[in-house]
Amino acid sequence: MPQPSSEFGEELRKRRLGAGLSLTALSAVVHYSKAQLSKVERGIKAPSRDLARLCDAALHAGGALIALVAPPATDVPKDPAPDGVNEEEWVMRLSPDGSSWFQPVGRRQVVSAGAASLVSWRTSSQDRVSRTGGEGILDASRSLFTHYRRLGQSVEPGFLLPGLIAQTHTLRELSVHVDSRTRLELLALGSRYAEYVGWLVQETGDEQAALWWTQRAVDLAAAGGDRALAGYALVRRALVTLYQEDAEQTVALARRAQSSTLPPRIRGLAAQREAQGHALAGDGDACMRALDRARTLLACQEHDDALVIGSMHLPDSVGMITGWCLFDLGRPGEAAEELDRQLVLVSADAVRTQVRYGVRRALAYASYGEIEHACVLAQPLLDEAAAVRSATVTIDLRRLARVLGRHSRHALVRRLEPRLATLSRLPVS
Repeated sequence: MPQPSSEFGEELRKRRLGAGLSLTALSAVVHYSKAQLSKVERGIKAPSRDLARLCDAALHAGGALIALVAPPATDVPKDPAPDGVNEEEWVMRLSPDGSSWFQPVGRRQVVSAGAASLVSWRTSSQDRVSRTGGEGILDASRSLFTHYRRLGQSVEPGFLLPGLIAQTHTLRELSVHVDSRTRLELLALGSRYAEYVGWLVQETGDEQAALWWTQRAVDLAAAGGDRALAGYALVRRALVTLYQEDAEQTVALARRAQSSTLPPRIRGLAAQREAQGHALAGDGDACMRALDRARTLLACQEHDDALVIGSMHLPDSVGMITGWCLFDLGRPGEAAEELDRQLVLVSADAVRTQVRYGVRRALAYASYGEIEHACVLAQPLLDEAAAVRSATVTIDLRRLARVLGRHSRHALVRRLEPRLATLSRLPVS
């Protein structure tokens, strides 16, 4: 939790007076009450990072105020196995009452469970699959992948992960039993499955397991002759540090993924992530330069929509990320306008994408003082947020709840508060 900070309060007061603003005037700009700002300046009340960003932007502090409330630097995310499990041993349990689970276990646990309690099968290491059979499975798996990604927009990850993990395993195992050309295609597709599993696992809130699956994607791609996916793994690691609000590590990881040897799309996605890191730090100029690079890089690459790395549901990803960054730069009014423009371009079927950026749009309007409009935008998103169960969306739902909580007497806020409080808890998938 934020702690009271006399250093931040003193710096805020110095910059406010230097800008010739009264507490009342600053209050009108950042949409916090005069009483709250006074307590922060006197070191009685802890400043939130959202308040620091708004004040930093209003007083043109260039990130100086944000730095005073920044969280401690985190270590660069590694590639640990989920729950210390390095082996790819998975057990599924299906109960008559409809409950189920699917999770990794160590080989010792499998042995201790007893062979009689497990149903298992293996293929002979010398069996060969005909070219027709291999290509048939490849085509079917490509089609399934497209359907899985569409389903991932409207249902929670837990429903999809067992099938996706099993399919990833199938593609890897089958690659050993086919001709060399089909093998490379199977491994490439398997790497996309594993990468998507990593994203869905992060949506459940398990960052360590998400990174583990991202590394499995890198391994599969490298086995198929594609070493570029290792660059995208850095972009995914930077996403973890972004949600930890570690601007320095986010920028550093994203820059490492912009090597000239990598494909333009990966470099473009990395430039977008770098922009988000600069926005967290309050560096607007560096943020916009990175977004300009991202637009140039992402415009020069054609790709197969079915196997595209990163989101396939953003018609203008740089425009959407611009709106995202403007909010973190303490410019919620501009962020709201940009997100308005971008969300009308997103398909109504892309529910997860609509919820992710829709909640941030509502947060931007709330932070800009447009409380009624923020509530009107948020209300229809809450049922959809419950359906897709996103840990990343939950972070913004919590922030929205805090902003609206400052206006608890507003009728629409009182109506939303119980549901919003429930959804602000981390999802369990």
